[in-house]
This record gives sequence, structure tokens and C-alpha cells, in this order.
Amino acid sequence: MSEKKSKRENKGNKENKESKVNKKSNKSNKNKVKISKNFRLKKIAGFLAFELIFLCLTTPFFIFFGPFEEVKRTVVGASWNTLRHQYIARFFLTDDAISRILGSAYAVDPTEHGEQLQILKFGNSHDQKIEVYNIDGGDFEGRLMVVYDPMRIAVGYSSQIPRSGETTSTIAKRNGAVAAINAGGFLDRGWTGTGGAPMGFIIHEGKVAYNTAKNEKVRQDTVAFTKDGMLIVGKHTVSQLKKLGVTEGVSFGPPLIVNGKPTISKGDGGWGIAPRTAIGQKETGEVLLLVIDGRTLDSFGATLKDVQDILLNYGAVNAANLDGGSSTTMYLGGSVINRPSDKLGERTVPTAFIVVPSKGGADK
Repeated sequence: MSEKKSKRENKGNKENKESKVNKKSNKSNKNKVKISKNFRLKKIAGFLAFELIFLCLTTPFFIFFGPFEEVKRTVVGASWNTLRHQYIARFFLTDDAISRILGSAYAVDPTEHGEQLQILKFGNSHDQKIEVYNIDGGDFEGRLMVVYDPMRIAVGYSSQIPRSGETTSTIAKRNGAVAAINAGGFLDRGWTGTGGAPMGFIIHEGKVAYNTAKNEKVRQDTVAFTKDGMLIVGKHTVSQLKKLGVTEGVSFGPPLIVNGKPTISKGDGGWGIAPRTAIGQKETGEVLLLVIDGRTLDSFGATLKDVQDILLNYGAVNAANLDGGSSTTMYLGGSVINRPSDKLGERTVPTAFIVVPSKGGADK
């Protein structure tokens, strides 16, 4: 009995030892597999990191010195025409090279070469309607507002100038406006972008409220309305605007359509892709207010050529670009109806084109 018992114990001990050996072997194999997987993951991660760094280092050279002229023109234009980001283009290119790249793409303003705006006459009977259309350009989205009565357009400006600007909605609400878009540009002093230093002039109710030129004989980019509601675009002196009977206006440009003809015939306008604000007028007097959202995955932004084509499609005979980028804002009925790209929401600006309530008091 004891001998059999001893054999069983020896057999059991042997099996236990073999089991322990097998467990250790299995554990060792698992550790090897785990180490192998970790090693492979590290190699993949390292490769991806290298590719990312390589891409970041080489892409700018590919863009600025590569063979793709349209890509080069778009990127250079986007940085060069935003004062805050001009250093990007200047880091890779000389000013002469930038001029060569963008020169043929810019809008050609016929008023600089002596062409006169054709006077439009609309009569005194205007519909009080305001209509808003969604714009889908594939790579961008926006809003187009049609104001049927041009006499309702006025300039609103910040009450804080020269200390700071105000948001478009603040300017609109303070003036009792039913709608508004941002208007003129401003000097970005100290890169703070407060909107308190307007570029060019501001004319409101027939009076010059602000003029950086300090001289009424200097030709400046113009977006203005006469006492009869006609939109004036192109380069004009303040003195000339007074003779034309301008009552509301700001400085900005370039003009996109003059006397029914587009000003951009080559390239994309030379300003790259960005959020856009623009204004136009039909031959029958209706004012077109356009904003294009940008700097998001579902709306990258538009070129000036895109904006020009939209306004032409909606019947504009005169039109001009307004300050875009983070400033782009459209306001209607108490709220902003587009998506401003500034990280804080609405950006403070010096001026806005506002739509005042109709004389009958019943806006449609």
C-alpha cells in the first residue's frame, strides 16, 4: 500500500513540476509576443512621427517653390493680404517674388484708369422686403441678403473710436437697425485687432466722421451710397464723393464689378481663400449683402473671384469687397445668422453697413 501511495505521490509531483514548467513557458511566450507587439507599435509610431515632421518641413517649400501655380497663388494671397500673417510669405519669398505671383491675379479697377460709373436711377417707389438666401459653393457656405430699398442702407460705426471697435451686432442694435454686415477695415496696431483705428474714411449722413488721409483730394478705395441710393465703388476722393451726393460710405476694396463688368479676369483675385464680406447692387436698385463663412471643415472660405461670380449671378452691376476674415458677420432680427471665424465669436470692427427700419415701420 505504502509503495503504491509513494508512486502516486511521485507521479503527482512530476505532473505538478511539468505543469509549472508549461505555465512558465506559456508566460514567457506571452511576454515575448507582448514585447514584439510593443516594438512594432513603437516602430509604427516612430515612422508616423517622422513622416509628420518630414511633411511639415517640406510642405511649405513644395507650396512656395513647387510647380502648382494656383496653389502657390492662393496660399501667398491668403497670407499677404492679411496684415497679421504677411510674415509667412516673407519668410520664404522676397517682395518682388510675391508681386510676381499675385500681380496678374488682382482685380483691375477701371476707375483707376479714368472710367466713370454709370449713374443708375431707381425712382422713388421701393419694396420694403428683405430676403435671405443660403449660398452653397461646394467648399464654402454663406448667406446672401437682398435689401429691396437701397435708401435703407446707412453706415454705423463704433462709439469707442479710436480706443476700440464694437461688434457688428452692437453697432446694429445701438442704431436700431434690423440687419447689418461688417464694413470697412482697420489698422491692427500691436496685433491686438480691437477695430479702433479705421482705414480710410467714414461718411455718415453726408458728413465726414473720420478720414485718415486728412486730405479730401486723396483717392481712396470707396464703398458708398448717394442720397439717391446708388452704390459707388472704386477709387474716389472725398471731394468727388461729396459732388456725387454721397451720404453714407467707408473705405475698402477692391471693386469686384464696375458698370456690369467683372474686375477679376485672371486668377482668383490674389487674396487667397478666407471668410468674405461683400456688397453689390442690381440695376433696379436692390442691394446685395454677402457673407461667406470660412476656416472650418465644412466651409473653408472663398476667393474674391468666387464672391464676384456669386454677385454677378444675382444680377449685381456694381460690387465691392469689404473687410473679411475674422470680421465677417451678418446680423438680422436681433441675432448673428452666419458663423464668424473669430475664436471669441464676433470680432470688434470700426464700421458696419446697417439696414434701418422701413419708413412704414413694417419690415417684411
